[in-house]
Order: sequence, then structure tokens, then C-alpha cells
Amino acid sequence: MKNIVLTLGALAVTVMMAVSCNCSGNRTAEEGADGQPAAAADTVKTDDMNFNPADLPEEPIFNIETNLGTIKVKLYGKTPKHRDNFIKLAHEHFYDGTLFHRVINGFMIQGGDPLSKDPSKRNLYGTGGPEYTVPAEFVPEYTHRKGALAAARRGDAANPKRASSGSQFYLVQDEAACSQLDGQYTVFGETVEGLDVIDRIAAVATDGRDCPLNDVRIIRVYPDMD
Repeated sequence: MKNIVLTLGALAVTVMMAVSCNCSGNRTAEEGADGQPAAAADTVKTDDMNFNPADLPEEPIFNIETNLGTIKVKLYGKTPKHRDNFIKLAHEHFYDGTLFHRVINGFMIQGGDPLSKDPSKRNLYGTGGPEYTVPAEFVPEYTHRKGALAAARRGDAANPKRASSGSQFYLVQDEAACSQLDGQYTVFGETVEGLDVIDRIAAVATDGRDCPLNDVRIIRVYPDMD
């Protein structure tokens, strides 16, 4: 059984984790497709990138644009702290240039660590974030179904209230494998388009720490204004 925990300090890098880039896990046999040209990014409207959070609906849809395709996620209104934090970080362009640094085929893909912008800090991927956490918001109806958007966090021993990481998140690739996480990690959104992109990312070749051998980069995160 895999556990999903997130260590935010360098001293905890060696702790066994499933939502961190510092432990062994399932690996893929083949490498996925190389990064696609980012030409489509040039078509993103300026208004989408420089949006006013106050103009967004209660359950906004955001585009997570990567070099392997775009994933559209809806943020839940019943998890307002996580929703508002994700909106805040997207508005600040916090996620732009970060990696999906932790990928386990048949489980989940994880990103949102600002340290992943710096290749020299590869050994620390999975330990970074802003200087705060987000209180847990467990909603029974929000389960770890395929495409669920959930917050990574530190393990129970160091984090008994199960507060979420300030920035790191994961997307469920396999519902059955992740069902054990229901009620333990805050699910705050769902994929409405791009499940195939999640599968594509999950299929890339990884190293012994489940880090993709070729970068899977988040180009930008912005609201869907259509």
C-alpha cells in the first residue's frame, strides 16, 4: 500500500513518500511522448493571464498547461480555502515553470513545488512550497476518483491535523489505487478535460525516485474564460 505524504523540510527528504520525489515507487517501462511545441501558448489571451480573481465564478475552471498537453480542472466551492489558495497562486504565476516532479503510473502525478524550477535542487524536489499550509477541508462527496485534484501534505506524525501543502498538489490517475486516501487528503477539484494528458504524463519514464527523466513542465496556469 502506498502512502502519500509530503515533506517540506530538507531533513525529512529520506522519509518514505508517495507524493514526493524522494523515494522509490512504480516505474514505467517506456518513455512517453516528448514535449509538444508550446506554440499554442502564444494564443492565450492576455486577459486570461492577468485575470481578476474577483471576476471568477464560485467554481472556476483552470487550465494547467504543460508541455504534454493541457488539463482543465474545476475548483470546488465547498473547499474555499484550497480554491482561493490555488487561485491566488495562479494569479501570482507561482506555478509557471514548475514540474510534475513525482509521477507514478497506476497511481498519481504530483507538481507544484517551486524548487522544481531549479535543476540544481533536483534532490530536494518535493520539499518546497510557500511559507504556510492550508487547513484540511474534507468533504465526503469529494473522493479520489480519476482526475481528482488533491493537496499533498506532510505525514500524520508531523502533521496530525492533516493540513495541506501551501502549493503542492496531485492529480489521480488510478482511482482504485488512490481510494485509500479518501478522507485523509483534501480533494478540492476535478478534471473536466484532459484525462488523456494525465495518462500521458503518468506513462513517462522515471528514475528511482519517480522523477521523470525528461521534464514534464507546467508552462502556465490560468482560468478558462470561455
